[in-house]
Amino acid sequence: MVFLPFFYTDVFGISAAAVGTLLLVSRYSDGISDFIMGLLADRCNSRWGKFRPWILATAVPFGVLTILTFTTPDLGPTGKLIYAYVTYNALLIVFTANNVPYSALTGVMSHNPAERTILTSYRFFFAFFGAILVQGFNAHLVAFFGQGDDVVGYRWTMTLFAVIAVILFFVTFFNTRERVVAPKRENLQLKDDLKDLLRNRAWIILFCVGLSFVSLTTLKQGITMYYFSYYIENVSLAAIFMVLSTAGAMLGAMFAGKLSVLWGKQTLLQLSFLVAAVSSAAMFFARPTDIVLIFGLGIITELATGPIVVLFFAMLADAADYSEYKTHRRATGLVYSAGTLSIKFGTGIGGALTGWTLTLVGYTANVAQTPESLLGIRLIISIFPAIAAVLGLIAFRFYPIDDELLETIKETLKTRHAKAAA
Repeated sequence: MVFLPFFYTDVFGISAAAVGTLLLVSRYSDGISDFIMGLLADRCNSRWGKFRPWILATAVPFGVLTILTFTTPDLGPTGKLIYAYVTYNALLIVFTANNVPYSALTGVMSHNPAERTILTSYRFFFAFFGAILVQGFNAHLVAFFGQGDDVVGYRWTMTLFAVIAVILFFVTFFNTRERVVAPKRENLQLKDDLKDLLRNRAWIILFCVGLSFVSLTTLKQGITMYYFSYYIENVSLAAIFMVLSTAGAMLGAMFAGKLSVLWGKQTLLQLSFLVAAVSSAAMFFARPTDIVLIFGLGIITELATGPIVVLFFAMLADAADYSEYKTHRRATGLVYSAGTLSIKFGTGIGGALTGWTLTLVGYTANVAQTPESLLGIRLIISIFPAIAAVLGLIAFRFYPIDDELLETIKETLKTRHAKAAA
């Protein structure tokens, strides 16, 4: 989200328009793999459970493809674009095979919706911590490894991050357990699973919410390097901005569980979208010298996004319960495919809007930008994310599961599972 668009345009040498199209086409064409992965995970029966084996199997391929994606072979313009399409799409496929089961794991580690919210809060606290490490150290590591050559610097920096990621995937596999066991089903039918999913109003609304949220974050994070390079004219501030903003997201994620108990999930999510919309829009009016204001608005926006991502993934578990409550069939992996599907589509939309808008306003890499180009950069980091937040807020108004219904679902499924076990 943060470095790949900038890497493709300013390091690898691909045009902004081509990058925008690449991100959109790749994300959307790969969307069907999310459903396939959800179906495969739900049908997996191993001594390690349904979801944990996938984390183990994809760990090393994930690391290898991350390195290849940020490697820049000496090719012509067409060769570079083909290489980017091949490596990026391969990475997306492995990402799907890893992340759909990883996300679904939260839904089967506990029966209790409140515990699942807390689990998700922990998950994203440390996810944001990982983001801080990447955002804070990336520029310095690129400079250290590259010694003035960003091509070499990016390759070795991403190699380091990939090795760390593979180790942590193994840690995840060996230290988690699946406790919610779905009822045994005979004659599993794909059409029945898909029919249940498309009738699951909660899932459809959450997909729209996730799409809006990821578009918001992709727009802001994908344009940050451009914003500080060309509008603020101090790229060294970008890393500090990203670290402090992500620290705000960590703080929001950390308190999401407690605030959801105090205010309710629905109220907290709507309030978070509202704050994100207002703070993002306000950033449009910041001047290059308003550094304190820019940093403050960035932190406030990310503080609001912390609870959104926590509640989104916690509510996917609720949507899986809702589906089982209605149909007497559970498909946790398929329901959680909304998570990676919305991530892919959202980053596709955000990346495409960024690339296409930069092209429309006449952006040229590594030169002083025109007033039109600077206006486009400001719109991408402020007004576009604000619109995405408003759309997410509108979509969530139609979410069908309130706290009372959720308690009914929990007790009903608890009784069903006890009878099935007996």
